[in-house]
Amino acid sequence: MTDKRIVLCTAGSEDEARKIARHLVEQRLAACVNIVPQIESIYRWQGKVESSREWLLLIKTTAQRFSTVRDMIRKLHSYELPECIAIGVEDGSEDYLAWIEEGVK
Repeated sequence: MTDKRIVLCTAGSEDEARKIARHLVEQRLAACVNIVPQIESIYRWQGKVESSREWLLLIKTTAQRFSTVRDMIRKLHSYELPECIAIGVEDGSEDYLAWIEEGVK
C-alpha cells in the first residue's frame, strides 16, 4: 500500500467539475484531476430514488492531503452532501507515484 489516494467526487455540471478540479490542482492539493463527462447516477436522496447526469472527478492526491481536499470540495461544491470517497492506491509505477508526490508539494 502506498500513501497515494484516488478521491471520487461527482459534480452536477461541467463548469462545476472544472472549477473544483482547477482549484485543487492550482492549490497543489491534487497532482491531477480527470473529469469523466456525463455519467448517470441513480441514488436515494431524502427517501426518494433519484437520477441525475453528473461529471465524475478522479482526483490524484496523497493521504496527507486528503482532509484538505475533502474540506475544499465541501467549500466549492453546490451539493448539500457532495460525494468524497478516498480509495487507497495499492501499487503503481514508481515514477508516476513520485510525480503525484511532487504535484502536491
